[in-house]
Amino acid sequence: MDKTNAKLFLIPNLIGNTPTTDVLPLIVHNVVSSIKHFIVEDIRNARRFLKKLDSEILIDSLVFYELNKHTTQEEISTYLDVCIAGEDIALISEAGLPCIADPGNQIVMMAHKMNIRVIPFSGPSSIFMALMSSGLNGQNFAFNGYLSVESQLRIRQLKVLENKSLREKQSQIFMDTPYRNNKLFNEILLNLNPDTYLCVASNISCENEFIMTKKIAEWKKLNINLDKKPCIFII
Repeated sequence: MDKTNAKLFLIPNLIGNTPTTDVLPLIVHNVVSSIKHFIVEDIRNARRFLKKLDSEILIDSLVFYELNKHTTQEEISTYLDVCIAGEDIALISEAGLPCIADPGNQIVMMAHKMNIRVIPFSGPSSIFMALMSSGLNGQNFAFNGYLSVESQLRIRQLKVLENKSLREKQSQIFMDTPYRNNKLFNEILLNLNPDTYLCVASNISCENEFIMTKKIAEWKKLNINLDKKPCIFII
């Protein structure tokens, strides 16, 4: 199949209430202003982001395609038809980088299969920004996503990750829903080895950003509240 001239752009979103010029390259602003079709997880979120990116953008002239747990495969299979027709389309993450702890990879794979050029742009990623500022191993690491919501299973998962980090010298990155952060943090302190290093990174790229790496034994001497704050944990 011949490659279409139209492209799929991967647009990073903000991960906090931060000025777009602080965390996004100028090319993102320029490209977005020329695109009329957007694949997004949440339309309201995307509209706010685009308006913040370009206050003069005509939101009502844009076409949005939702990509979330309610989207059917039949709907998804049509999302890149505009590229075949010769128009560019953009995939926007709800927060941070598209396809990194975020839906969208199936759109990208579909683009590759259809010989549509995929163009990614750099931007904020809480996962990688936490890792790079943790002091932990950035040459061998794994992102484990969300741990189980069931407490006993989550504790077992934490111990497996701790053993793997020791055995393979591999940083283990994970996260949880913000309202469960304090419970997860307490389980980490109660169940992991006192000498295990833990990095806690919250509100990354925001004014109230907090990033700290200490041994479990040292964390136990501190009093921090992570409730409802977007967090990344690394051991």
